[in-house]
Amino acid sequence: MSKLKAKPAYPFKHDDPITKKKISFRHVSYNEDVTLLHSWMHEKHVIPYWKLNISLEAYKLHLQNFLNDHHQTLLIGEINGVPVSYWESYWVDGDIIGTCYQFEPFDQGIHLLIGNKDYLGKGFIYPLLLTILFHKFQVSQTNKVIAEPDIRNEKMIHVFKKCGFIPIKEVELPDKTGLLMFCERENFERRWADWQQNKF
Repeated sequence: MSKLKAKPAYPFKHDDPITKKKISFRHVSYNEDVTLLHSWMHEKHVIPYWKLNISLEAYKLHLQNFLNDHHQTLLIGEINGVPVSYWESYWVDGDIIGTCYQFEPFDQGIHLLIGNKDYLGKGFIYPLLLTILFHKFQVSQTNKVIAEPDIRNEKMIHVFKKCGFIPIKEVELPDKTGLLMFCERENFERRWADWQQNKF
């Protein structure tokens, strides 16, 4: 099976049993989302790690280029239909992070941010991240999802750890020093079960 055929399908929805919210992910629409995403990139908590607090015209070009990059899928994460987060879901094969470790062909990775300030600091990152991980592991050949948050982003590193990621090593990337983290299928399944049973 080719990677394109194995790619997780979106939109994807999940009724979260803990928050009692509907968690959903859909493709980024250039026309519908570019202004919203541009505004998120100018939020104070986003700027240090994404460095995309640029003009709207420059961001339009950036977003179009990213949408044309077929090794990744750009997503909006929603809670009860409200856009709250931005996600870049990608194959490690074809990404620069693939030069930093011996990856397997179906390893996947994610970048993410919570853009909607009304949802910051309220724990919604956990059902969002766990749900997208659950969806990624529906690709049967995927046994590992990776992340490489900025080493300064202690809050995000804590979130990843709580959701089943294990720190591997620091990696030098063009835009940051990142912490390479692995989430293996077995470890995730334990965290997913804990969350579903409210034992997280």
